[in-house]
Amino acid sequence: MDIFVYVVLPLAGVILGWFIRWLFARFQLSSSEQKANRIVSDALKEAEAKKKEAILESKDELLRERNQLERETRERRIELQRMERRLLQKEENLEKRVETLEKQERSIGTRERAAQDREAELEQESQKVAVELERISGLSRAEAKKQLIQSLENEARHDAQVTVNLIEQEAKLSADKKARDILVTSIQRLAAEVASEVTVTTVSLPNDEMKGRIIGREGRNIRTLETLTGVDVIIDDTPEAVVISCFDPIRREIARTVLNRLIADGRIHPARIEEIVQKVTKEIGQTIYEEGEKALFEVGIHTMSPELIRTLGRLHYRTSYGQNVLAHSKEVAEIAGMIAAEVGGNVEIAKRAALLHDIGKGVESDGEGNHIEIGMELARKMGEDTRVINAIGSHHGDLEPETVEAVIVQTADAVSASRPGARKETLDSYLKRLENLEGIAEEFEGVDKAYAIQAGRELRILVNNEKVTDEAAKELAKGIAKRIEGELKYPGRIKVTIIRELRVVEYAR
Repeated sequence: MDIFVYVVLPLAGVILGWFIRWLFARFQLSSSEQKANRIVSDALKEAEAKKKEAILESKDELLRERNQLERETRERRIELQRMERRLLQKEENLEKRVETLEKQERSIGTRERAAQDREAELEQESQKVAVELERISGLSRAEAKKQLIQSLENEARHDAQVTVNLIEQEAKLSADKKARDILVTSIQRLAAEVASEVTVTTVSLPNDEMKGRIIGREGRNIRTLETLTGVDVIIDDTPEAVVISCFDPIRREIARTVLNRLIADGRIHPARIEEIVQKVTKEIGQTIYEEGEKALFEVGIHTMSPELIRTLGRLHYRTSYGQNVLAHSKEVAEIAGMIAAEVGGNVEIAKRAALLHDIGKGVESDGEGNHIEIGMELARKMGEDTRVINAIGSHHGDLEPETVEAVIVQTADAVSASRPGARKETLDSYLKRLENLEGIAEEFEGVDKAYAIQAGRELRILVNNEKVTDEAAKELAKGIAKRIEGELKYPGRIKVTIIRELRVVEYAR
């Protein structure tokens, strides 16, 4: 019994456990095989389904392509039918034209034969007539032909000459009338002021006591003012008035403004005069530039170099032949623009050249040359158009005008300058003489500034005290006087005054 319990039962349990594990493993194996079979079966079904789906998509794509191909084929067939109809129609038209041309050719052939027959008849008749004419006139055919040709040639020449004369007369009359109409219209459309040319300016004083303050102790105030501005201040018996005399209008304007400010301020002494002169000179410079810009705006020119604008503004203070030069230049520009528009010229070039035609009169130049040469050189240096430069050089006939705009500027300048009282040749010569006086003095070594005052009867010269000694100043005055005597013609005599002073400036800080 114990052996059964301890041996048989455990052995039976082991066998039973092994059997159970065998059964379980067999069950799991069977389950795995079934699962694998299911997976394979599902995969086969899915593959079959995808195969069918791919076949269906392929059939659909094939169907779509077939339909597309059929549509394109139908469209091409329709287009080909349309082209075929057009070709047939063109062929029919060509056939009709060929038939028409053949008919015309047959008709022309018939006419040619008729014309040839007629020509043969006329030739026979002309031979008969020629023989008869030769018998009557006593001339051969060649001689008669030559006379006939000569007669026709003379008649044609006469008629042509008559026609040419008529055309020339009509063109001349028309051109003269057109030119008069253009000039009259331009003048009528322009309203300009006429300014008189003067060389003196009168400054009103609040009272006669102010004259003594302007003169200053031992004349130092008036001497300082005249030295710094280059003008001649005339204080005479005229009540409550001082006269400023100078041929240079910019200096005269600076002196007038300085004197008015000193009178209003009340502090009149050399240091104050020098301070006011510096301020006014700077303000006048700004005014000059603004006047140049204003002239450009009024004429309608938008671009110009600052140097030309500044030189143009200086013309605001210059007068020539009884006219303000800047106003004259603007007037010429307006007239030139109108004429250019009428005759088909370049309006912009005409206006620009007209505005700059007297620019040489505003140049501060120590060199030789008239205002035309100086103006051309300045315009060339500032990069102006060659047409503008030629118009500047030819507006007085010094150069040959090369463009229609140059001729227009000549005409416009003549129209503007021909106003009553505009031409004053003696005054222009007088101003030229004063400029030559200053130019002669400034050519000498050591001269800083030179001013022609007292209407050209005195030449006041400021020299550099470091370069010119007292003894050299005497020799300098004699040399300048001899140079003036040898080069200039003038009435009376000219006083040459040399001013040499030592000025020391130091600042206390």
